[in-house]
Amino acid sequence: MPASAANLRGRCPTASGGYVARFQIAFIFRDARQFTRLADCLARSPEALDSHVNTSLMALNLAKAALRSTPSEAESSEPFRFSIASCKRQALNAQLLDRFTAMFDLELTLMQSHLNYQAILNYGVIPA
Repeated sequence: MPASAANLRGRCPTASGGYVARFQIAFIFRDARQFTRLADCLARSPEALDSHVNTSLMALNLAKAALRSTPSEAESSEPFRFSIASCKRQALNAQLLDRFTAMFDLELTLMQSHLNYQAILNYGVIPA
């Protein structure tokens, strides 16, 4: 089909737009399989399978929404980049810091005001 016919029908004028969308969809399903256990469902009924798929994809979307709601992402002029592995790592680091502050009876607000607090939270995070 000629490019002019695609434009008349309101479709993407270039093939690269389709490839970008295809890559994003593949990336979503890869993250869902690896981190939200999309492929681990043993149910056989269609309702249970639908529920499992919807729950896995909802967990992925909630993680994206939580990252987008952070002040640093809201002010950024760069395109939004998301990795569920990074979200998981940041949550683990935050939980570990909370546990250390509780075990050693440290002041959490003092630690949060330290210059290296964000560096500690981002330890092991995949750079975007």
